[in-house]
Amino acid sequence: MNSNRTIAAIVVAAGRGERAIANGDSEPKQYRPVQGVPVLGRTIGALLEVPEIRWILPVIHPGHEERYRALGLADARLLPAVTGGASRQASVLAGLRALQAHRPDHVLIHDAVRPFVDGGLIEAVLLALEEHQAALPVVPVIDTIKRSTDRLTVAGTQDRHELFAAQTPQGFHFAPIFAAHEAAAREPQDFTDDAAIAEWAGMTVRMTRGSTRNIKLTLPEDFARAERIIAGEGSMETRVGTGYDVHPFAEGDTVWLGGVGIPHTHRLAGHSDADAALHALTDAIYGALGEGDIGVHFPPSDPQWQGAASTLFLAHAVDLVLGRGGRIVNLDVTIVCEAPRIGPHVETMKRTISATCQISPTRVAIKATTSERLGFVGREEGIVAMAAASIELPRTD
Repeated sequence: MNSNRTIAAIVVAAGRGERAIANGDSEPKQYRPVQGVPVLGRTIGALLEVPEIRWILPVIHPGHEERYRALGLADARLLPAVTGGASRQASVLAGLRALQAHRPDHVLIHDAVRPFVDGGLIEAVLLALEEHQAALPVVPVIDTIKRSTDRLTVAGTQDRHELFAAQTPQGFHFAPIFAAHEAAAREPQDFTDDAAIAEWAGMTVRMTRGSTRNIKLTLPEDFARAERIIAGEGSMETRVGTGYDVHPFAEGDTVWLGGVGIPHTHRLAGHSDADAALHALTDAIYGALGEGDIGVHFPPSDPQWQGAASTLFLAHAVDLVLGRGGRIVNLDVTIVCEAPRIGPHVETMKRTISATCQISPTRVAIKATTSERLGFVGREEGIVAMAAASIELPRTD
């Protein structure tokens, strides 16, 4: 990620929590405690754990000043809270106007009631902003989606493969999203999220991988799940898996390793992009889960995986971890080859892997070595990759 870019985050906490109060809660949902800590405090705390964020600006509801002060939050990067407007859209615009004096390059706009956002998800959004004006974390829609015009009978079935659920934080280049919000404020329509405003303004919105753990707390069952998530942090067990992969060289001009295309005199031969590093890493995660290997989940006999990017395989393994309420602790990859040189590409590989796995780059290690001209690797006939993955899963016994 470009360290010269300044990044701010707006935390939208200006709602009155009417749905939560209607369900019997005495506090607006952003101030309701979960395991003894108010949701808004947890959310801001999660953002403060991301060192790349220089400023964090809460936008609160008028009349909630005492509630906000009672959180006792103090950090040099935490700006004084501003009050929001009558809608989420108006509240975000108030936050953008307050940030204008700081002139950040990028801004993250995050719902106050998503306290389980993590550094890996944010890293993926920031990485996308290096090449795009807007980035949106999403999760695939798993359930079959039906349409109805009268809320009684089915009018049709949507293709769920084209549907994704939007999450936050949504990331933007500051100047264009600020201009888009100012223009949208003069329109009669209300926009449901900031990505919709970016789309309306003609910006290309890049989708990044969200997280099933990054839930929005709205209804009582959401808070019950949040309690379970936090309580489960004390009853996790560590699993370790290893992976090993070999691919021979073939005619070509690019070698894919760690999700990075490296110019070379040959390519690696395989059914997919033959990224030995990501294959070994994916198998290591599958191994920690007890879920077989890549061939089980993505058979080489299936033509749809011909030439596929191996980040798809790695993302699937990560989804299995997250789907079981787990997390990835650290990943370690060793690449054995005589050529090409790996060192110049290590940091890019780490960023790609960390974004795909929704973890900090500090939890990814990539090492390269040669075989001292011995064996098929020494004869430059192919490349070997080995990997280890450490994950945590809820204890089941």
